[in-house]
Amino acid sequence: MRKLFITIVLLMPMIAFGQTVDYRLTATFSKLSKTAKAYLISNYGWTNYKVIDSAVLINGMFNFRNRIAEPTKIGLLIQHDGASYKGWKKDDDVLAFYLEKGKISVNGNDSAKTATIKGGIVNIEYQRYNQIVNAPLAAYYKAIRDEFNKSSPEERKDPAMGKALMEKYSVGSKKMDSLKYVFIKQNPKSFISLVALTELAGTNINITKIEPVYKAFAISVKNTPSGKALAEKIYENGPTAVGKLAPDFTQNDINDKPVKLTDFRGKYVLIDFWASWCGPCRAENPNVVNAYNTYKDKNFTVLGISLDQPGKKAAWLAAIKADGLPWTQVSDLKFWDNEVSRLYGIRSIPQNLLIDPNGKIVAKNLRGAELNERLASLLK
Repeated sequence: MRKLFITIVLLMPMIAFGQTVDYRLTATFSKLSKTAKAYLISNYGWTNYKVIDSAVLINGMFNFRNRIAEPTKIGLLIQHDGASYKGWKKDDDVLAFYLEKGKISVNGNDSAKTATIKGGIVNIEYQRYNQIVNAPLAAYYKAIRDEFNKSSPEERKDPAMGKALMEKYSVGSKKMDSLKYVFIKQNPKSFISLVALTELAGTNINITKIEPVYKAFAISVKNTPSGKALAEKIYENGPTAVGKLAPDFTQNDINDKPVKLTDFRGKYVLIDFWASWCGPCRAENPNVVNAYNTYKDKNFTVLGISLDQPGKKAAWLAAIKADGLPWTQVSDLKFWDNEVSRLYGIRSIPQNLLIDPNGKIVAKNLRGAELNERLASLLK
């Protein structure tokens, strides 16, 4: 029951542990069509999105008023033809910000994308976070994309170019993590810091890194529903905790043949959760390849669990080939509903677990040099 409670908390942040608060949102647009309808959407862009509220345009304004358990990031999306919202589209007209206690105002002409937001302290912190963390990384990744777009078809076929780009993405991922930690440590009273630390923690938490940072948060931050949920994750001793026997599973490999985790008993195994569509995963792959090549003759292997999407087997296989992944790969091509990822509580990737020859979990989320260092200490 405790595990079920924690899972519900993680997947439904609107559930309240304590007192809820009111928000009042007025979105004013001077040049919108009278047919327009606006939606407030949590988890915008993800498959588990939720429409929180909707409103029709009256005298150039959309008005929303409701209760929330804590500050909640949403997308204010405008359907100019008044259609119902049925999931993310590339050309969505949307503005991201936080619902929070008190009055929030959005002002624009005929588009949510170009509108401005005026809210309370959480939205001020969110805008500052975007400037400090997101904007520099967006510029960095844009430069990488521009470099790729300017390359010739022949250059794109060169494995060296692909490797160089992946290394740059890996550097970007590390830069983002560093910028997040700096923001968090400088802003221990900020709800946005809690959001950033939750992202850094992922599902399988590196306790030695995350717990000291969490402890420094203000009581007001820790007492939010998300703050309590993160505490539950940090201090939980669940079935995938270090020291526990890794839950067994069976899933088909690239040739549709069943593979069991227990088939690897007698070896150290890195269970690696990834996907072809996951940029940070692809950026981390060279590090895993290096570790595999270094220790494959010393009783070590890797078992890849792909969260690729239904009907995208070709993309999965192409990524395996492009990244040069020689170890066993399995997937049921169910995206976030992958049965192994659900068994292990994986809600973000990349994630990994290292198990010993007896099937016991000895470490989690080992990346880059940390993975090689841990393997070196175990496989002398």
